[in-house]
This record gives sequence, C-alpha cells and structure tokens, in this order.
Amino acid sequence: MGHDAFAHHGLGSAALMLISALHQRPHQTVGELVATSSVSRATTYRSLRRLAEHGLAHRTGETWALAPRALEGIGTRLAAPATDLTPVPAQGWAEVAARLGTSGGAAHRKALHAAQRAAYRQALDRLTEHRSKAVVIVRDGRQVLVPAPRPDEIPPAWHNADGRVLDPATGRAAPDWRVATDGRLILITPADQRSYDELAAAHAQALSEWESAA
Repeated sequence: MGHDAFAHHGLGSAALMLISALHQRPHQTVGELVATSSVSRATTYRSLRRLAEHGLAHRTGETWALAPRALEGIGTRLAAPATDLTPVPAQGWAEVAARLGTSGGAAHRKALHAAQRAAYRQALDRLTEHRSKAVVIVRDGRQVLVPAPRPDEIPPAWHNADGRVLDPATGRAAPDWRVATDGRLILITPADQRSYDELAAAHAQALSEWESAA
C-alpha cells in the first residue's frame, strides 16, 4: 500500500483490495468482487478497467482474473483480448507509478513529514528556552525540584497578611492589587470595586453553581 503505484491519484487502495481478492480466489464476477473486496460496484468497475489498462487483470466472459505476475506489477498481453481494451503490459510497480504520474510521492511525503517534525521540535525548543529553569536542591540525601517563580508571583515580603500588595519602593499598599492564596497577583480594576474577599466569595459561589448544574 505504501508504494507510489497505489497512491491516491494512482491505482488507489481499491485496486489493492481487488488484487488481494482475485489472488485469494481467481475468476470472480464484478458482483462477487464487490462482496469479497468490500469495494463499491462503481469503484470496482473503475479499478478493474485501470488494472486491465496495465495488463494486470483480464476479463474472460463475465469473470476477472489477475495476470500471472500481477503481484509483481508485471502485466501481460493476451493473444486474443476478451475486452475492447488494448493493454500495455507494465514491467513492475515502479513503471505503473511512472505512467500514472505518482512516482516519488511517498518520498515527498516522508520528506514533508520529517520537515514538519523538525519544525515542531524547534518550536518546542524555543518554548523551552523561554521557560524559567527550576532549581534542584538536595534535602536528606534526595534531590528536590523547586520550580522557579512565575512572572505573576511576588516575594512574600511584598504583601501583608491581608493580601494587600506592598510597593517595594514605598512600602505602602497598592490599592488596585491583591494577592491570592496561591501567591498570584490579582488586579482589581477601577471598574470593579469589589474587595478581595468579595471576589473570593463570588468565585466560590460560581464554582458551587457550576457543580450543581453539572
């Protein structure tokens, strides 16, 4: 299936299913092939005609069979063709792919996927470079990973017990800022005059309502 001959614009996967069905049981009618290959009737007709064009399959009366070396992509020309087609025998799957214009498709896809994976790894590396590196300390003989503080975290000395943010320069509380229990900064804009406790209560109520609705 990975060969260029069976690419989307080549013989296609349906032809591979028909080849497998005819290999398992030669001389099948179109109706039988629809059942044994699980390919639709219209696609079966179209794929059989394409296989016949390359001498890979032949029709005798109402039944179809593979050429002797069809599994190798080598077609044969019948001495007295049973159809109105004039097959040009193929000499291998590579020649079939070349005739159908799908040569090199698999290699192109592999190169494209490799380039995409490389670009993805580069993007991950760039993201990693922007992350703060954690600190590893040794405690009781074990290595303990201490994550670096996030940009919205502030040192404990910069806020008081009430959650008010202290200006490092003046030591006074900044009226528009609060500190959450996880150490993250919360900005209270002039449009929102609620206190930190009111915001925390509103958040708890919203969570309760969400869980009740769920």
